[in-house]
Amino acid sequence: MAASMPSGNAAEAGFTYLGVLFLIAVSGMALAASGTLWSTSALRERERQLLWVGGQYAQALRSYYRASPGLAQYPQDLAELLEDNRFPSPQRHIRRLYPDPIEGEAWGLLRSIDGRITGIYSRSSAVPLKRSGFAAQWSGFEGLEHYSDWQFVAEQAFAEAATDARRHLGPGDAP
Repeated sequence: MAASMPSGNAAEAGFTYLGVLFLIAVSGMALAASGTLWSTSALRERERQLLWVGGQYAQALRSYYRASPGLAQYPQDLAELLEDNRFPSPQRHIRRLYPDPIEGEAWGLLRSIDGRITGIYSRSSAVPLKRSGFAAQWSGFEGLEHYSDWQFVAEQAFAEAATDARRHLGPGDAP
């Protein structure tokens, strides 16, 4: 004779099974939401880092230019900010060469007519989360569409000229 389960226990087992499935589904949704929140938080932190690092480079480029012996010039390479050999004793204008916090790769470089570096920008074409509320120094970033539009330059005159040049580029043209 085969033992059979009483019908009350089978109903309770089915209800428990549905309860466990519901708990797994709710847990999965909570994990997905926390993952999205973490990702957004991490991107906001990288944006803050981009603004800080960009400010460091802009300040270092100004320092290099203003410290020039004789004819004032910008560097031809970012490494010259780290070790400026134009003096008997090398000078440092930046603590270290920072990577782009958004892309993690090399910076895009803004160059003057003579090929010297006047500013940097991220090469990322991603849309920034931060669109307003910038510090006065970066108020020109308000409403810009891409991280690559955030240009960190030594002097504002170069930023305006570079922005004007970018406006005249066609779609898909490189800056």
